[in-house]
Amino acid sequence: MKGYGQFCPLAIASELLCERWTPLVLRELLLGSTRFNDIHRGVPRMSPSLLSRRLRTLEEVGVIEITRVGNHTEYTLSESGQALAPAIESLAVWSKRWLPATLSAERADPDLVMWDMHRRMNLERMPEGRTVIQFDFSDQSKVKRLRWIVCSRGGVELCITDPGFDVDLWVVTESLVMTSVWYGDIPLQRAIRDGAIKVYGPPRLCDAFPSWLQLNMLAEIPREHAAL
Repeated sequence: MKGYGQFCPLAIASELLCERWTPLVLRELLLGSTRFNDIHRGVPRMSPSLLSRRLRTLEEVGVIEITRVGNHTEYTLSESGQALAPAIESLAVWSKRWLPATLSAERADPDLVMWDMHRRMNLERMPEGRTVIQFDFSDQSKVKRLRWIVCSRGGVELCITDPGFDVDLWVVTESLVMTSVWYGDIPLQRAIRDGAIKVYGPPRLCDAFPSWLQLNMLAEIPREHAAL
């Protein structure tokens, strides 16, 4: 029988919310993703069929609402879904503070960092007009090596293929380094100073680059345990 067989509210909530991938799906919804493909980009190792099932389950219990908007479907959190925000955030903060970092090459997926990064670019600090940043992850295979972030006052787009615009700034690094910087385990300025992140382009843009990145929301949470 599925579930814990208890009437305890924690047990009932855990049956729904602690299934594999569900907390991460909620994370993506809380961060503003509303379309299936965008949600999936935040959980790329989750199969599309499983994501569909999880979304249907969340709709059935009233955590999300599914609506048709034009030719596409949108997934949004209901009032009860929004009320989960403090719980999801608290769990993430607890993990960052109390669990040791176990970053490995397998966990340092550049696409996950890039997807998170494109949501947190500080457009107010960037030049007017379009700015194109090319990221070169030297430790990755050809298919994952190059990524582009295209910024303008109208928004930010993450591209996995060449968008066809002139590049304004080139960033060369490794996935492990970028992930460690993004989550606050290595200071960005130190990584640049030590050459772990190399930035090429006009000096004024190279100097401004650190101010463009608003690191992950957990970056300022200190760890109580060293990395394993």
